[in-house]
Amino acid sequence: MSTYSDRVPAGEGVATPSAVDRTLDGIAHACIVVSGVLLVFLIASFGWLVFGRYVLNDTPTWVEQSSLLIVVYVTCLGAAAGVRNKTHLSIDFIREGLPAIPRALMRHVADVFVVLFGAFMAWQGGIMVLDNIGRPIPMIGLSESWRALPLVICGALMVLFSFVNIVQRLVTPSGS
Repeated sequence: MSTYSDRVPAGEGVATPSAVDRTLDGIAHACIVVSGVLLVFLIASFGWLVFGRYVLNDTPTWVEQSSLLIVVYVTCLGAAAGVRNKTHLSIDFIREGLPAIPRALMRHVADVFVVLFGAFMAWQGGIMVLDNIGRPIPMIGLSESWRALPLVICGALMVLFSFVNIVQRLVTPSGS
């Protein structure tokens, strides 16, 4: 997991992280922990599926639907944490080879795109949550809204994390 000191460029003094950095790092860490717990549950449920199918000759029907739900949460929470920890998918060798001003501009542009994408994802996910409240997921009975909720959470966290990156870069222009 990336921490505040990992995000400070080499050659610069490592300042004490602010309360905002500690809070956002805590949120990103919580996303990773929840994803990890859900992965353990996913593995255990598939173990139960195999045991039920081949030993008990009684396949648990809830495993497939719950697995689909869990994968969405793991993916979305991991993506949000990746934005905070700067471990998300990016191709930065061209940007890092540029002089300081275009490099800083490209970082801002990338974060603006993430803010826009996250806002769109949260907005559309919110519409899906509201539209599917009354529809149950087959086999597990939860509302279909539970499938769209991770989009709202991930989108909102992506907006927050990227917006803070932009603000911190503007306040501390030498930051990455």
